[in-house]
Amino acid sequence: MSNQPIVFEEWTAADGALIAVARLNTPKALNSLSLEMIRMLTPQLKRWADDDRVSAVWIEAEGEKAFCAGGDIVALYRSMTEPQSGGGTSEGAAFFTEEYEMDYLIHSFPKPVVCWGHGIVMGGGIGIMAGASHRVVTETSMLAMPESSIGLYPDVAAGWFLNRAPGRTGLFLGLTGARMNAADAMFVGLADRFIRHELKAAVVADLTARNWRGEDAFAVVSSVLRQHENQSADAFPESPVREHFDEINRVTDADSLADIVAQMMELTSGDGWLSKATRALKTASPTSLALCWKHLRNCRQDSLREVLAKELTLSCNCLDKGEFAEGVRALLIDKDKQPRWRYASLTEMDSEWIDSFFEN
Repeated sequence: MSNQPIVFEEWTAADGALIAVARLNTPKALNSLSLEMIRMLTPQLKRWADDDRVSAVWIEAEGEKAFCAGGDIVALYRSMTEPQSGGGTSEGAAFFTEEYEMDYLIHSFPKPVVCWGHGIVMGGGIGIMAGASHRVVTETSMLAMPESSIGLYPDVAAGWFLNRAPGRTGLFLGLTGARMNAADAMFVGLADRFIRHELKAAVVADLTARNWRGEDAFAVVSSVLRQHENQSADAFPESPVREHFDEINRVTDADSLADIVAQMMELTSGDGWLSKATRALKTASPTSLALCWKHLRNCRQDSLREVLAKELTLSCNCLDKGEFAEGVRALLIDKDKQPRWRYASLTEMDSEWIDSFFEN
């Protein structure tokens, strides 16, 4: 096995066309996305976009546990807490700048991009997957945007895709960081096909057996995936988000964020999906909740590029203002799970503090 954090391959199809492959390759770190990986993947994607022999791109990950569990936040923590050598951009600012450029490249890619989203897909992993033209989930797929627990907010174009989820499910998922299964991901628009993971080799074999030249490449991919999705129908799970859609819309309907969170907190007792989903609100950063709420409201009419520009401003401010560093410290560095948030509750919070995150 290669020791590179991303492995690139090319599969040759029946007529000599190429399917270009990028495999995230740090399974021990749940394939968490580092700046090095972004700097490998972005130029490679650009080369494939320009290479006439390449008909489609396939993105997958090594290991059974995770496609990508998010950004490498321990590296971001070092960037926030250690003095930077020399002038110029901090590693954290470079990470967010280049990550969002890569996400935009995937969203706007001129050829089919298949993302095999097996296992855990969180944060930066959703950033890669959300923009693919053909997003496959499996029986172990678990998607989430849990940034509010670490003093960040749902980024990687979440201001764009959470606003496009049905009803107010995007707001609910952004505030709670609730875990979605494959059926949930399809319901909210973050996945396109459900295929059992054991069929992956057969999917690849069928894609490489096809003729691509002169064909609509997007249709070629769709027809192969559809066939294997039909064979997987018996394993398709129930969608809790769909099942609780009316209740989610009810509790996210109020005139202030504090009222919405209070209504959501009423669901935390019990042991069903809704109570599990809302329990994270008890320990979430009030600043993060306010950023998520305001960001989603600010982005409702924005293009993808406009959303990512706003997120770059927000994320760079998160690097500087201490809440994100404290969240990572409590969860991953000292592991005391006792974050000392700047404001203990939404009611105490200063609106100028929140406004300052949105200023360049």
